Amino acid sequence: MKHKNEFIVSRKLFSFILIGLVVSIGLVCLLFGPGGLPSVVIEHGAGGGGGGGDDGSDPVFSGVIHRDFDDMFEDQEHNPDVPKSIPVCDMQYSELIPCLDRNFMYQMKLKLNLSLMEHYERHCPPSIRRFNCLIPPPIGYKVPIKWPASRDEVWKANIPHTHLAEEKSDQNWMVVNGDKINFPGGGTHFHNGADQYIASLARMLKFPGEKLNDGGNIRNVLDVGCGVASFGAYLLRHNIIAMSLAPNDVHENQIQFALERGIPSTLGVLGTKRLPYPSRSFEMVHCSRCRIDWIERDGILLLELDRLLRPGGYFVYSSPEAYAHDEANRKTWAAMSDLLKRMCWRIASKHRQTVIWAKPLTNSCYSKRFPGTHPPLCSSDDDSDESWNVPMKACITPYSSKMHQESGSGLVPWPQRLASAPPRLEEIGISSDEFLKDTEMWNFRVAEYWKQMKSVTQRYSFRNILDMKSNLGGFAAALKDRDVWVMNVAPVNESSKLKIIYDRGLLGTVHDWCESFSTYPRTYDLLHAWSVFSDIEEFGCSTEDLLIEMDRILRPNGFVIIRDKPHVINYIRKFLSALQWDDWISEVEPRIDALTSGEERVLIASKKLWEEDDTETM
Repeated sequence: MKHKNEFIVSRKLFSFILIGLVVSIGLVCLLFGPGGLPSVVIEHGAGGGGGGGDDGSDPVFSGVIHRDFDDMFEDQEHNPDVPKSIPVCDMQYSELIPCLDRNFMYQMKLKLNLSLMEHYERHCPPSIRRFNCLIPPPIGYKVPIKWPASRDEVWKANIPHTHLAEEKSDQNWMVVNGDKINFPGGGTHFHNGADQYIASLARMLKFPGEKLNDGGNIRNVLDVGCGVASFGAYLLRHNIIAMSLAPNDVHENQIQFALERGIPSTLGVLGTKRLPYPSRSFEMVHCSRCRIDWIERDGILLLELDRLLRPGGYFVYSSPEAYAHDEANRKTWAAMSDLLKRMCWRIASKHRQTVIWAKPLTNSCYSKRFPGTHPPLCSSDDDSDESWNVPMKACITPYSSKMHQESGSGLVPWPQRLASAPPRLEEIGISSDEFLKDTEMWNFRVAEYWKQMKSVTQRYSFRNILDMKSNLGGFAAALKDRDVWVMNVAPVNESSKLKIIYDRGLLGTVHDWCESFSTYPRTYDLLHAWSVFSDIEEFGCSTEDLLIEMDRILRPNGFVIIRDKPHVINYIRKFLSALQWDDWISEVEPRIDALTSGEERVLIASKKLWEEDDTETM
């Protein structure tokens, strides 16, 4: 679809509309009598039409916004850029991930180094190669099983791939059971269940009560080569949240299973580019037989983990290479141990096939290495937080002088860290008072969103949530008492704020919304887009393309909350029917607050669950 910034009515068309208005009002009065127009805006804002909230305070939402006259009477004849319908893609694209589409890579004959995993990295199609159609669900698709039951079972029709169950049948990953697929909680290295494995790691580190969270000091974990993410699933009960990471490889649906289960996870690969996370984001990195060659290219993959680990952070490595008896594995183990020693990591614990290394707390060890030791320290002008399309570097990321002196990250334990101003705020020029006010405002905003949707949602309507412009993470923090997880997205031009997300104990990634997101179709139950459309307008990107992308990743019966300028909302509203986002619609005017840069509207809409014949009639 072509780009459209704002609909402008010509003088001639305006005159036509005015004439039509007079005639139409007469017809409406004749047909409907004194009751007036049948309203297209379905729900009232919290507190009704401008009244107070439940507690007597002024509401964030001031009430119903009636449609503009041009919206009420225009049709497709006068609005050729607004489609009556959007075509549906062929069923073969029901699992399309545009920027990870290997068919596209083959067709374009991209010269990719397979040994470096470049074919698993993002390669986005140009505008002329984009699929401007709606992704259909697979035949027999059902509304996903709700959390927490979804941790242990999903509908087979939603992910009709059973090869992983057959291939990993001896490892207790997953079991086909009639019309469902069950997840017993096993893994390649923990046949007896992830719970027992997690407890064993806590014992190895001598943490109190066999709790791997160590009193809230371990909160963020990166699980590399996660399989179907059972390790991350069972960490949740320990108040630990894991970014479960795996590529779209021969086990191409493992992350799809994880997301269908409602477990925080994402597609990604340790290839040639940095992972899209800032430095010092995780207290622990976990790799259970993830089949990664850690010593290749001067240890560049281990050095990427070094960039991502906080001071004193742990690398848990469960693999035959650690304690195998054959000659090749012993050589691999010796080379890996030597490399990690030169990186100043120490062995914190080892037991059978599992070894846990710890990253140093300060720079002291680096200064004691012999001159010319490899890997070298990164140069002072390297921005270790920059991560969008940035090549990995074979160097050690040293701490700042302040962090070196403090011997740690300076973070308070979880859950206190969620609402505490993190030390790295000063790096992005935000004061503690501004942070606390931001948190307070988002608490109020999110409470009003939920009031607005309470008539059409239930307790477990949402599990996977995507905040498309996370700012400081206030939206996600406001959901702390709900059994959900949020993928916080920092747009590329605000990527420096992502470190605050991680310092609060939340998860997130960097992304450019002019491109497709790296996830499967039908991933999220709720998408929150605050001023995202206004932002991409400034970059000359397509509103229509973003709407189609949002539809791709939104589950049927899922919701979108779009908070933006009035002209943006007016334009988006015209696409709701074509997108089939008109199962339930509400539009309100929010109260202006310190985060508001101008007049805003809030549009909330729900996506229909397609009937099987919808692909033929749309």
